Amino acid sequence: MDATKVRRVALLFNANKIFDYEVIAGIAAYFGSTRAAWDIFVEEDFRLRLSDIERWQGDGIIANFDDPAVAAALSRCSVPVVAVGGSYADPANYPAGVPYVATDNIKLVELARRHLIDVGLQCFAMFSVPATEENRWAQQRENAFRSLMAGDHVEAEIFRGCETSAHSWDQAVLGQIDWLRRLRKPVGIIAVTDARARQLIQACIIANIEVPEQVAIIGIGNDPLVRRLTRIPLSSVVHGAQEIGRAAAQLIEQMLHGVRPPNTPIVVPPAGIKVNASSQYQPIKHPNVRRARHFIRQYACQGIKTEQVADYVGVSRSALDAQFRRELGCSVHDAILSFKRNAAKAGLESADCSIVDAAQESDPTSVQYMR
Repeated sequence: MDATKVRRVALLFNANKIFDYEVIAGIAAYFGSTRAAWDIFVEEDFRLRLSDIERWQGDGIIANFDDPAVAAALSRCSVPVVAVGGSYADPANYPAGVPYVATDNIKLVELARRHLIDVGLQCFAMFSVPATEENRWAQQRENAFRSLMAGDHVEAEIFRGCETSAHSWDQAVLGQIDWLRRLRKPVGIIAVTDARARQLIQACIIANIEVPEQVAIIGIGNDPLVRRLTRIPLSSVVHGAQEIGRAAAQLIEQMLHGVRPPNTPIVVPPAGIKVNASSQYQPIKHPNVRRARHFIRQYACQGIKTEQVADYVGVSRSALDAQFRRELGCSVHDAILSFKRNAAKAGLESADCSIVDAAQESDPTSVQYMR
């Protein structure tokens, strides 16, 4: 095969999903670092469209196989295909004859649960999604959670809720609140996605359930947009999605040059955890301190004062300060400042966030002091 020939490679992903977006970013990193001779075919809006894909006159395809419709459509392709998707405990669930690069669903859940154990929690639950063929990755995460809980001889508490849409939103929130109220507390909840974690935080706020004092929450995916839409900063397990993209790109490049792909899936572990306030559980005895910290997490970055926190709790400023010093060794004012500093730090760690953006997010009145 001519090594100088420019190959035409199609990327079949839905980049509105953070996993797909990060996989594409990994493919782009490989493409840029190796200067691979590719012409990349991708829809202008980065949406996956399968119509007549089997007739595409190209050289190779990298696609997300979590959707069975994608696997079925590409089974008719004559060009090399590399599949990307979630891992399976049963090897028989992987597509036959297609090289596969997977995110490790078991390790994603293990890492989330280990974090919740490390902060001192002993009760755990999972917030999942309704079971569909397209959500097989979520069912694998449920199975991993069941296995971990069975190892502790405890039945797994899993709630799927309902799909959210304009007409079902109120029903979904009420269902989440009902489930949250029934859980033994304090509890650590692993959400199968950041989007589900964000919904659960909102439900807790509506129901006046303190996060993380009563319910500590961690998502999966490390979606920066979801994090910025969450009133209490969200902890999340970070996919190794960019590494998955690089591995998939390397595989297709090798296949285009006649190299036989591996017979077993390449399973990529998570890259770590982004720890934020939603899972930073501390055992606090005094209910006024728990309520105050819950309020501070929601409103510290809006410039609240100690008096407003005390009014919310329903005690005097001096009484609340004394309770904070006994429980936490700091004043209410110190707790507000600490949360604002952490919010600013988290903002600066975002690649798309400037120092002014971080200041605005941590306190709209403080921009001039952070320039």
